[in-house]
Amino acid sequence: MAKETTYTEDNIRSLDWKEHIRMRPGMYIGKLGDGSAPDDGIYILIKEVLDNSIDEYVMGAGKTIEIAVKSDQVSIRDYGRGIPLGKVVDVVSKMNTGGKYDSKAFKKSVGLNGVGTKAVNALSSYFKVQSIRDNKSKIAEFKKGVLVNDAPEEQSGLRKGTKVSFTPDLDIFSHYKFRSEYVEKMIKNYVYLNTGLTILFNGKKFKSENGLKDLLEENIAEESKLFPIIHLMEDDIEIALTYSKSQYSEEFHSFVNGQHTTQGGTHQNAFRESVVKTIRDYFGKNYDASDIRKSIVSAISIKVMEPIFESQTKTKLGSTEMGGGLPTVRTFINDFVKRRLDNYLHRNPETAEKIQRKILQAEKERKELSGIRKIARDRAKKASLHNKKLRDCRVHLNEMKKDSRLDSSLFITEGDSASGSITKSRNVNTQAVFSLKGKPLNSYGLSKKIVYENEEFNLLQAALNIEDGIENLRYNNVVIATDADVDGMHIRLLLITFFLQFFPEVIKEGHLYILETPLFRVRDKKETFYCYSDEEKQNAIKKLRGKPEITRFKGLGEISPNEFVHFIGKNIRLDPVMMDKDISIDQLLEFYMGKNTPDRQKFIINNLKVELDLIEEN
Repeated sequence: MAKETTYTEDNIRSLDWKEHIRMRPGMYIGKLGDGSAPDDGIYILIKEVLDNSIDEYVMGAGKTIEIAVKSDQVSIRDYGRGIPLGKVVDVVSKMNTGGKYDSKAFKKSVGLNGVGTKAVNALSSYFKVQSIRDNKSKIAEFKKGVLVNDAPEEQSGLRKGTKVSFTPDLDIFSHYKFRSEYVEKMIKNYVYLNTGLTILFNGKKFKSENGLKDLLEENIAEESKLFPIIHLMEDDIEIALTYSKSQYSEEFHSFVNGQHTTQGGTHQNAFRESVVKTIRDYFGKNYDASDIRKSIVSAISIKVMEPIFESQTKTKLGSTEMGGGLPTVRTFINDFVKRRLDNYLHRNPETAEKIQRKILQAEKERKELSGIRKIARDRAKKASLHNKKLRDCRVHLNEMKKDSRLDSSLFITEGDSASGSITKSRNVNTQAVFSLKGKPLNSYGLSKKIVYENEEFNLLQAALNIEDGIENLRYNNVVIATDADVDGMHIRLLLITFFLQFFPEVIKEGHLYILETPLFRVRDKKETFYCYSDEEKQNAIKKLRGKPEITRFKGLGEISPNEFVHFIGKNIRLDPVMMDKDISIDQLLEFYMGKNTPDRQKFIINNLKVELDLIEEN
């Protein structure tokens, strides 16, 4: 008989605010990560502090925000009203304390100031807050949420406002690295949503005069636009939209009270519905919704009284009411789109004609593909039942689990030995493996039909669940795991071509990565070092002294599962695949996969010579 577990008063424990945040950081900032993904915790820390500065601007206080990220330290300085000096310590260290509970002072802020800066404080090895107002200054300093310096108020000639500096705690965020591209993207979204605001990031100036129109200009190349961007706005709502000439799926950017809702929510759903309804009504045709939305590139921003988000990181709106006596979110958006977009189409019949031609083209393609799609779906279902191409992770066994995708990764490998090593060493709860059979097809210039006719592409598409766009993408991280040799690089290029050609949003939204694995193992009888570059190898040799054993890993299959677990666990190194905003997808594919052999040869010689020399040398 099992021994009964005692349950007494001794089992009951109350954690203070910082202990709870440090023990359960995911509740407050989502996934931790190392900075290789845009939604990793270190960027959420920046966002939580920046949100408060943005709210000051929204309230008419301070038109400039300064952000500096140097190595591992972040500082954010605004010129708002400044935290009331007597409450500086409380605001950053006492839960349920903040000015945003007074709706008169913060009518439509991005969230209650009850958790944000407290989470940053608790998860930082060093945290400093300084408030300047009424010609006085107050400074408080913390270490891991513990107050270490509560300085007295002093006279100050500085401009009023608040400055927060912090260093993320290495005990929480191991081996992290800030990527300026992700910080810049976050900043751009803030200035698009707050025209007139200036943000300086490491001295670089960001400002927008045209709001969401500028956002779309940033996200779609001029030659890819079907027509000039439609930009409509009124109090509490702004939309921008166009269509892409080459993109297959729909692309939506949505925001609430200045917060980028990357997972959408009630407002994004309402916007998608209202665009379909308005276009159907305008043409008097019951076009299929997928044909209307195919290739659309759009953005919506709304302001809601006291919004309800589905998590502390505010990535999905749950509110159904606008507040302030306005109708529901759905009705409010539908009325606006119906009235303003319909008016625009009547005044710009040439744009309406282009939209209709695009819809009819999408309808024709959909009907041509319908038979192929059905056969391909059946084939994918049978393949998933009868072969081991996809070794899924357990988080997907319960598809109803909330936000299960956020914790999951899919490794795309080539060859039995490589996929076998990863499969044996992976975390079966969150990491899945998809095994390629040889090199994938070069899909450059091919139509969407090939995705269904090619077995590898069809099964990969089915595994990712992206046939109708990335809204239901099953894995947050799609990781290309190939050998660090010429063949491996070629496979990477072919896979990136596949995503750029048919599913560019996977890259645009920061889901595609390259797995970095060590090139060398340097060891003696006592210590082992795994080195990712020749420089790391030389440093390891110096540390071990003597004559250590040096192994050059020529392929992933050479790394044993016992060793591989170190490289795909908490110390995983992922290199994100990013797109240059100044180059269109068509230009990118033409350069790398087209017939411009001399230009490409020159590029490879200039950029890969050192890497190839290293491979040959070892």
